[in-house]
Amino acid sequence: MQPREQTPVGVDLNADVGEGFGRWSLGDDAAILATVTSANVACGFHAGDPATMATTVQTARERGVAIGAHVSYRDLAGFGRRYLDADEEELTGDVLYQLGALAGIARSLGAEIAYVKPHGALYNTIAVDDERGQRHARAVLTAIARYDPALPVVGLAGTRYLDRIREAGLTPVAEAFADRAYTPSGALVSRREPGAVLHDPDLVAERMVTMVRTGTVPAVDGSLVEVQAQSICVHGDSPGAVTMAQAVRTALEGAGVTVRAFTTEPQPSSSAAGNG
Repeated sequence: MQPREQTPVGVDLNADVGEGFGRWSLGDDAAILATVTSANVACGFHAGDPATMATTVQTARERGVAIGAHVSYRDLAGFGRRYLDADEEELTGDVLYQLGALAGIARSLGAEIAYVKPHGALYNTIAVDDERGQRHARAVLTAIARYDPALPVVGLAGTRYLDRIREAGLTPVAEAFADRAYTPSGALVSRREPGAVLHDPDLVAERMVTMVRTGTVPAVDGSLVEVQAQSICVHGDSPGAVTMAQAVRTALEGAGVTVRAFTTEPQPSSSAAGNG
């Protein structure tokens, strides 16, 4: 694949935040919320307790950062990174529960949730178009449609899941990962594999500028993978996450790319969204 240079456009920069629990903290949320434009707030099932959710929402609100519900499998001990074989009805209820919890806290602080992004193993499961991925995608999308069909849903760029979001009457938002390696097929390299998480801020920033300009990123084998995304994620729990996010934003803006929340712009047509 030959990369094709494009005119730089706007892109969202998001991070996972609010992932502490009780006396345990994870990541520097205050610092990363000064850099990103959208915040994926843990809703209590993989991390996050009510006080942590409230603090995170309040900080995001004060800084004009869009608030997203980061819903997960019910897996607090495993940080939501273990697959759980929940049936559809149970998973639908779990997602609704998390949406309601975060929305209630947000409204008490004069804020609203603006989108939904599944977390960890749930995100990865529904990105794969097999039987279990389809079942859990239906459960997640059913919950969101019941709660508020106007909420955009974030999913991995290039996957069938984005089409399923649209088929459910919801708005898909294609996402790329700044600090994760890609396979030649466009999937994320498993965290169990060496090199799955990238740690060099300059390299990561360069990759994201290239992605926005050309719609491609290098895969682990050196080939180019098509990745057209409206939002870029930097994991808030990674070592050096703040430095990473700052480097990505600085590089994007230096390349003439406007960094803004996708929720502040009109959503693309269904045909454009399907090309994620």
